[in-house]
Amino acid sequence: MRDHTKLRAFELADAVVLETYRTTKNFPKDELYGLTSQMRRAAVSVPSNIVEGCARESDTEYVRFLEIAFASLRELSYQFTLANRLNYLDTNAWNEINSMLNECEKVLGALVRSRRT
Repeated sequence: MRDHTKLRAFELADAVVLETYRTTKNFPKDELYGLTSQMRRAAVSVPSNIVEGCARESDTEYVRFLEIAFASLRELSYQFTLANRLNYLDTNAWNEINSMLNECEKVLGALVRSRRT
């Protein structure tokens, strides 16, 4: 079994979750059951799938869960882009989260590529 806490990808994904919750707290209340909820679910899915993958015995299953995590991260990236286009984010918030998402994508993507057989 792998230790997810030793993965940089997990650390970054966990930070993205916290920032997603902080940021979406300021979204319009009519988005609570729409974009806010969807973004929070996608954000939590990233580190959750990394953790679940680490608990799997086979490398094939591990990579599969990492790929699911990566797909959720890409989904979240689009949702933040949409939120920015809807003017739910100020420039500083957009720059910060966009930078976090890009770094997380690079690290998680590299991990997936390194584990594929």
